[in-house]
Amino acid sequence: MGSRQVSSSAADWRGRRVTVAGLGVSGIPAARVLHGLGAHVTVVNDGADERARAQAAELEAEGIEVRLGEDGSPARLPEGAELVVTAPGWRPDHPLFAAAGAAGVPVWGDVELAWRLRDLDGRAPAPWLAVTGTNGKTTTVRMLASILEAAGLRTAAVGNIGVSLLDAVLGDERYDVLAVELSSYQLHWAPSVRAHSAAVLNLAPDHLDWHGSMEAYAADKGRVYEGNTVACVYNADATDKPSTEDLVHEADVEEGCRAIGFTLGTPGPSQLGLVDDILVDRAFVANRQKQAQELAQVSDVNPPAPHNIANALAAAALARAFGVEPAAVREGLRNFRPDAHRIAFVAEVDGVAYVDDSKATNTHAAEASLAAYDPIVWIAGGLAKGAAFDELVARSAGRLRGAVLIGADRALVREALARHAPQVPVVDLDRTDTGAMAAAVREAARLARPGDTVLLAPACASMDMFVNYNKRGEAFEEAVRALAAGDA
Repeated sequence: MGSRQVSSSAADWRGRRVTVAGLGVSGIPAARVLHGLGAHVTVVNDGADERARAQAAELEAEGIEVRLGEDGSPARLPEGAELVVTAPGWRPDHPLFAAAGAAGVPVWGDVELAWRLRDLDGRAPAPWLAVTGTNGKTTTVRMLASILEAAGLRTAAVGNIGVSLLDAVLGDERYDVLAVELSSYQLHWAPSVRAHSAAVLNLAPDHLDWHGSMEAYAADKGRVYEGNTVACVYNADATDKPSTEDLVHEADVEEGCRAIGFTLGTPGPSQLGLVDDILVDRAFVANRQKQAQELAQVSDVNPPAPHNIANALAAAALARAFGVEPAAVREGLRNFRPDAHRIAFVAEVDGVAYVDDSKATNTHAAEASLAAYDPIVWIAGGLAKGAAFDELVARSAGRLRGAVLIGADRALVREALARHAPQVPVVDLDRTDTGAMAAAVREAARLARPGDTVLLAPACASMDMFVNYNKRGEAFEEAVRALAAGDA
């Protein structure tokens, strides 16, 4: 934390000199909250584009100092700074943080700030049920919130999911419990967060350019288990190292906190899993050696793809750790509706199903998506972010009818297909304009046969062609609708 300490008492914030690193969805709320508490706030931002200038003007009108530009000023620690609060995307090797470390100034993320301020009004704060992992975080947190609501609890899905934790802990709404999505970035800057219970869904190489190594990435994910009081939920099916169970063993938890596994197989004691088509609990029952409690049917999970059933089991484990009854688990899963562009059925055209999983922006997510269908015409490609595709293609080759490749790094996918699935016909679309998606859907329809699934699971980021994965998914869905209408 550094040599200087900052209190969460409202009175002790008055006059404190706080630097907020970054404008945007986390920096602006943090600056306003701290300014409202009487701190002297200086916001620094690397960029100085039109949007940043407009945001700066709004904050300056409220009496908050803002420093913009790419002239090195964001790298300099403002004089007298006692705390830096950073947006999660700022890399740990940014010169501002080196300067803070040299001066003994602590660096917090917005999640850490929310944790420190959660009891600011003197009332008992809502416990946090936290979820992280390479893939499935948002779906699992929203499933968890649906289950908690079905149990009659006042809750919200917050954190990296888009709802500010600061708003949740400081707003007028009083919650019984919060379902909190946490990214590896957020956990890196959250040294004192202590959840009631937490889950790491899975671990696969991602954001390694930010963290520096797989070991550092896993260590930041594992922070979510620190100080857990009731349950550390882990993926019992994981084979990669370090596994999520390894992170549990390394965590310093409260006495009595239990390790709870989830599996797509038959669960052992202290696990949740599947028996035939039933989700069952052998963790939160009176006799874990002999008892199993039915929670839901596979058909209650939407969609019932294997990786989504794993998400449901993780959400159920956290809810059960909080004391939720089995009937509420079933009702919550039945009530849940997934967000757009997450393994979403779009239409059936000439006997071929079209599925949008634009959110599959890395190889781990794409492999889970590909495992849900057979046979598949696969639409893939985009920005690889340093990923390799050999393992993904080797494991999925037997399911592929064909592949249509788009995007800047499609050659990497094409080369992996040539090595591990040479029998699969490949269409390589040498274009990165947004209209390429319509062409990709037409080519996929040409390769597909009745009973096949055309699956958009790019295994890559979207920013080479689209603003984000949502826009990519929308382009796919529009192209499918045009195909269905005979306009393609």
